[in-house]
Amino acid sequence: MNIFEIGSKHLSLSLIQELLNANTKLALDSKSIDKIVDCRAYLDAKMAKSDDPIYGINTGFGFLQHVKVDKENLSQLQHNLLLSHACGTGEEVPSEIVKLMLLLKIQSLSFGHSAVALITVQRLIDFYNHDILPVIYTQGSLGASGDLAPLAHLTIPLIGEGEVNYQGRRMESAEMLQLMGWEKINLLSKEGLALINGTQFMSAYGVYTLIKAQKLSYWADAVAAISIDAFDCRVDPFWALSHQIRPHKGQLQTAQSILSWLEGSELIKQSGKQTQDPYSFRCIPQVHGASKDALNYVIAVFETEINSVTDNPNVFPNEDLIISAGNFHGQPLAISFDFLSIALAELGSISERRNFQLISGTRGLSPFLVNDPGLNSGLMITQYTAASIASENKQLATPASVDSIVSSNGQEDHVSMGANAATKCFRVLNNLERILAIELLTAAQALEMRRPALSSPKIEAVISSYREVVTFNTADRLLASDIKASIKFLRSYSL
Repeated sequence: MNIFEIGSKHLSLSLIQELLNANTKLALDSKSIDKIVDCRAYLDAKMAKSDDPIYGINTGFGFLQHVKVDKENLSQLQHNLLLSHACGTGEEVPSEIVKLMLLLKIQSLSFGHSAVALITVQRLIDFYNHDILPVIYTQGSLGASGDLAPLAHLTIPLIGEGEVNYQGRRMESAEMLQLMGWEKINLLSKEGLALINGTQFMSAYGVYTLIKAQKLSYWADAVAAISIDAFDCRVDPFWALSHQIRPHKGQLQTAQSILSWLEGSELIKQSGKQTQDPYSFRCIPQVHGASKDALNYVIAVFETEINSVTDNPNVFPNEDLIISAGNFHGQPLAISFDFLSIALAELGSISERRNFQLISGTRGLSPFLVNDPGLNSGLMITQYTAASIASENKQLATPASVDSIVSSNGQEDHVSMGANAATKCFRVLNNLERILAIELLTAAQALEMRRPALSSPKIEAVISSYREVVTFNTADRLLASDIKASIKFLRSYSL
């Protein structure tokens, strides 16, 4: 059994992907155990000798910060906190993202600045290792005082409340604890606040989205290269010289990527091409490249975030300090999600334009890429579908991070709306996948109409595999099935 010691390494997207793919189990690093134990002991000693109000530890929360809570009620205070904040609604968070939330919450607690008990972290690790996934909802977080509602739903199973998905069915957390032979966790001072403060809802969505976005960025280049050959385009716009005098990293990478995909193509070498191609073909390096650069920036932001402590207050045993600050505020993530949504939407926007050009009945291709057009509509309406989705992405790319609504009776007067930015970006991501699947369907159809001339060996290998799941369209048929198969192909085929 593969075991990864959490806290022992800097988490990167690639490492997380390896852990998930290998179904690696977690265990706490010995140094992390020491930090967690020492921090908890420090807080217990501090509380035993002092009656001073410390936010969220012996006081109420938010606007109720001035209400002092007696020592005998500190455990009940934390218990009540989880219950009162578990007020999410909307759709259920996908299981893959719930699993990431557990991983990232454990990582944040492992740094030893949250004053949680060791048994609490160990139980979260048990949830992760046994695929016990709490039922969480997409709506309820303002992305500022941490992802309060989603994280409350993530952690209330510790106290036997809420619901979980386990072994293929949804059940009450109390039933799950009984099945596992576990006792409810009796929360100590600050523990509830440490569990629900943090950015792990936003961060988990970000990690999932970025891993998939990297793959779709590769696919965007591959599908675009197929479209280039299918539309009988020129190769000149991808030569290095033009990009070396405007050396944006993503632009250079994209131009090289396209050349690599087209290497050895008979079609790209054909004479008689138009002097210039439409922007959706000619400017692929500039547009795809800008999205690559945005993606790399956002990855850097999230890799910093997932290796950070984001609850409040922060406990520093060595310095004898408990600092109430604002690391839970999701502004860095909210702005990054908005940036990423724009970048992904643009990959879909330019893809839809190439799709439009391919079915236009120009450059020797039949209208809508079908025999006997008129009797057959061919791929006419697939372009409508792509256009509809591209337009939806433009609407979803409207930034969430510029919005703010006052909460907690004015105490929390500026919020990031990062959770909304996260769920919007997730929708943009899935929409992009659908648009690229439609372009692949269209480009493959057009490429067949160029026979017997061949594209490059790399492209022909992709098309050969694709034809095993989507055949050439000779007459009108149910295209929703082809789109569904194309999406599945994008997910399963290894570039």
